[in-house]
Amino acid sequence: MNDRIENSPVIQIRGLHKAYGELEVLKGVSLTAPRGHVVSLIGSSGSGKSTLLRCCNLLENSQKGDIIFDGEPVRWKGTDSARVPADKHQVSRMRTRLAMVFQQFNLWAHMTILQNVMEAPVTVLGQPRAEVEQRARALLDKVGIGNKADAWPAQLSGGQQQRAAIARALCMEPMALLFDEPTSALDPELQQEVVKVIRDLAAEHRTMILVTHDMRLAADVSDHVVFLHQGRIEEEGPPDQVFGAPKTDRLRQFLSASMAN
Repeated sequence: MNDRIENSPVIQIRGLHKAYGELEVLKGVSLTAPRGHVVSLIGSSGSGKSTLLRCCNLLENSQKGDIIFDGEPVRWKGTDSARVPADKHQVSRMRTRLAMVFQQFNLWAHMTILQNVMEAPVTVLGQPRAEVEQRARALLDKVGIGNKADAWPAQLSGGQQQRAAIARALCMEPMALLFDEPTSALDPELQQEVVKVIRDLAAEHRTMILVTHDMRLAADVSDHVVFLHQGRIEEEGPPDQVFGAPKTDRLRQFLSASMAN
């Protein structure tokens, strides 16, 4: 691998705009996720956090701006609302290296937990089943539910299902993990099971972009924190600055309301 790619950020977003009809959700957002760093996105509901993450993973098409993955720009055709990726194969290839963990666990109900974790590497990447099974079992052990490999999703708690979803994402051996509010659908006591896994992944220097309402988690695991407000970056910086010495009134108000909950 040459130095340009080796030293390039895993994800770069430059001047991204996204609208749904007349509703402009992202208004020129730029973001960099360096290799081995955790970037957290915070902000009120409707600020554009989840939309930005979905644009990162090309689940949503943006109208303007650049998305660069591991030094390779996404190629587009068309403009404005007609803009779409120009190369479906490029999109598929990039998506296999960007694993997303959603707020809802999205496990396949008709498959066991082990089968859920194995499915994409076997069917999408074409990897040998025996090799994938060994990796999947190790990952289920890693997230603390190795004893649930043969259970069905409905037999697991919400926290266990989310940990299975994280193992499924890891089994693709991605370059980056994208988390969209991974604890918000869980009861408080179950949230900590998932928080522990995310902390462990951050300690391993995994590249992650984390959309979260958990300010303590963002403060503890992040290398860089981005505060979005009404589709723009209002403030950003290292966590000690963003949480300890916010510069803008909007961020101070947001943190005050978030800590009060």
